[in-house]
Amino acid sequence: MRFTTTRIAGCQRVELRRLDDDRGHFTTIFEREEFGSIDPAFLVERVNRSLTRMKGAIRGIHFQRAPMAEDKLVQCLRGRIFDVCVDLRTDSPTYLAWIAIELSAENQDLLLVPKGCGHAFQTLTNDCLVEYFVTGRYSPDHESGVRWSDPAIGIEWPLPCTLTSKRDAEWPLLER
Repeated sequence: MRFTTTRIAGCQRVELRRLDDDRGHFTTIFEREEFGSIDPAFLVERVNRSLTRMKGAIRGIHFQRAPMAEDKLVQCLRGRIFDVCVDLRTDSPTYLAWIAIELSAENQDLLLVPKGCGHAFQTLTNDCLVEYFVTGRYSPDHESGVRWSDPAIGIEWPLPCTLTSKRDAEWPLLER
């Protein structure tokens, strides 16, 4: 594994090492010790998977509020997504900054989204299957979000939004 630091503290691009042979390939996607060197408290509590059928659909911007804040390790298992991490930590020098990387079944990269940051993605193909390794238990009382089109963040989505959930369309806008 190779970790690449982004401009948002704690947000890492993770590139996997793939071993190919005549049978196909083998890849390790998670090693506790490797991730522990980035964040010793990184312990996976649950794994979520989503299927998004339509190209251009947007999910997010989602996060869990403290004390149930969580890290997410995101991977695209089928298709291609524009994966986004938004720094929502008001005490951070990169508050409201965002980064995006393309995750795909082909490149097998992952994005580590740290606590206090929001996560969203847009599908670049139909039928995208995305898996999340999450460090916290789900708490509906701490679930939160920010609207994907919030001008205070200004994410430059690569495609027009073709579909989002009612909830994602109604998250509040941030006040500046």
